[in-house]
Formats: sequence, C-alpha cells, structure tokens
Amino acid sequence: MNFEVFITCPVTGAGDTTGKSDKVPVTSKEIAGAAIEAAKAGAAIAHCHVREPETGKSSRDPKLYKEVVDRIRSSDTDVVINLTVGMGGDVTFGPGENPLSLDQAGTDMVGPLERIKPVEELLPEICSIDCGSMNFSDSDYVMINTPSLLRVLVKRVQELGVKPELEVFDTGHLVFVKKLIREGLIDDPCLIQLCTGNSTNKKSWWRINHKFL
Repeated sequence: MNFEVFITCPVTGAGDTTGKSDKVPVTSKEIAGAAIEAAKAGAAIAHCHVREPETGKSSRDPKLYKEVVDRIRSSDTDVVINLTVGMGGDVTFGPGENPLSLDQAGTDMVGPLERIKPVEELLPEICSIDCGSMNFSDSDYVMINTPSLLRVLVKRVQELGVKPELEVFDTGHLVFVKKLIREGLIDDPCLIQLCTGNSTNKKSWWRINHKFL
C-alpha cells in the first residue's frame, strides 16, 4: 500500500525545550526564520508556538503570533502554517490533600474563544487541537480539553474555514474524534496527528499498532 507523505516541522514545541537546548528559537523573528528554513529543507507544514522573548516561556499572545505569521507569509516559501490552540489549557494541581491549591506559575486556563484568538485574527491554513485531557509524565500538570470546550473550538474553526489538525494522544481521543464527525462538527475525511513519545500513552499506541495499523 502506498501512502503520500508530507513533513510537518514543529519549530519549538510547547514544552520547556528552550531549557534543553540553546538552538531552540525564542523570539518571533527566530521562530519565523526556523519555519522558513524548515520549508526550504522540505517541510510542507510549519507547526508554530510562540514564546515570551524575555523568558523563553510559552505564550499565547496574538501579537507574537502575528509577527511570526507575517514574516513567514512575506518570505519566498509556500509553507502551510499551522498555529496551535493548545495554549490556555494548562492546570497544575496542588499536592496531596490540597489539589485545588493550584500552582499558579504552572496554570493558564482560559475559555475556548480566548484560546483561538490568534487563529481568528490570522486565519492560518491549519490549527492544531488536542482532542482530550491527559496527564503528562509524572507531574501534577494536566492538559485540560473537556468535551464541551472541544466542541466550541472545532465548531468555530470550521466556521473560519481553517482545517483542524486533530492531535490524538490515545485511543479515547480517537473515539471522541469519531463522535465529532458523527455530530457534523468536523468534516470527513479529517486530518489526524497521532502523538507519541509521552510515557502516559504508551499502552494506547501498542493497541493501535496491533489492531489498526
């Protein structure tokens, strides 16, 4: 069986990649430059997050996204731009018997329409949507994407004419994607990215590999 293949380059990622390497772009100019460089090397899609220039921490500031997108669009590349809407769904719970004493430094939780502002303003070809809530590693951090929040996100993205890239981290996320298709909230065929490499979802990918692939 033949599969058409395209390359997506996530030029920074959402995690603390800047703390792991000084090669990770931080400013909007650097992020756009990395996306353009990736396109010239053969990437079809640039998956873009932005960061606070002073600290290197992840951001959802529409102004930073605008600079990235404007720089990419004014370059001599035709790379497809993918903006994340994953930011603004971060909750770090308190320890032990005080889970609702949230770690404020690790918590940034806003509504779906706030999360999607850069997409509404800039209308990229694609935006990535994480299709469920989940733990990451062994910390108290949880990525929050409730069913009602996701329905608002995908409905608005469809209205904007932006293609949602549905980020699936485990089999339950696939089940929910199928439900969204049945409800008419997502066009079929849809674009799904299977996200691996997180220790909390290894078993799910073993099942997918053995039953579906």
